[in-house]
This record gives sequence, C-alpha cells and structure tokens, in this order.
Amino acid sequence: MDELTLSVVGIDFPNADRSKSNRRMELLLCAPGEPVDLRSEPKNPHDANAVAVFSARGIQMGYLSAERAPLIGRRMQQEEHVAVFQALTGSMGYVRIRFGGGAPSLPNPEAPTPARSRAATFDPDAFYPDPEGPEWGA
Repeated sequence: MDELTLSVVGIDFPNADRSKSNRRMELLLCAPGEPVDLRSEPKNPHDANAVAVFSARGIQMGYLSAERAPLIGRRMQQEEHVAVFQALTGSMGYVRIRFGGGAPSLPNPEAPTPARSRAATFDPDAFYPDPEGPEWGA
C-alpha cells in the first residue's frame, strides 16, 4: 500500500481555536490536490492514536477515522509521506496519502465506476476490510 484514500471524520464539530473556525467550511474552501497536513496527537484524551487533518491554511478539518489512524500514524513516523485534499462528498471529506515519496495521484472523478453485480448487496453493518491492509484487516 503506497497510496490510498482516507476519510476525514468529525467535520461538523467546532475547532477549539479562539475563532471557532468551521471545519466543514474549511473543507469547502479546499481544492482537489491542495496539500494537507496530517498530525499525530498522542496526547489526545479520546484516542492516543488520533491523526488530525489540517488544511494548507493551518485550519483543522477533522481527523482520520479511528480504524485507520493507528496504521497511518505508525507509517507516518516510519516513512516519507505526502497528503492532499481529494474531495468533500456529502458529510464526508477525503484525503489522499502517498508513502515512499512522490505526490499522490487523484482518481479521475469522471471515470466510470465498475458496475456492481445485482446479486451483491451492501450490508451497512458488515465489515469490509481493505484488501491492501495488514493481515489483521485494518
């Protein structure tokens, strides 16, 4: 896994800064491909593995999901990485990260998505592991 898309969660919570900056508004101001800063927060009182996402303007946009943060945080400490804003879709923001050098490539938003089989159904309560994740299914 050298490159992947990660969801940004908590975008509707206010920031703790004095101006109470708005995370969703900051996401709306970002253009696809704009650099973002991922910062580990080992002293976060809710999750020692938390990874915060900041815009190029230094405004927090949210956090990486709790499921991905431990793996991404470890890799960030061990490898060179670059992250960019990918998109805001409904209530989710997305960033793209690349490990090992180079800039992440953004997927073509106009490319057709593969057709799903009619037999396949989506179960919102099921767990779908990333096929490129570690053997424990992160």
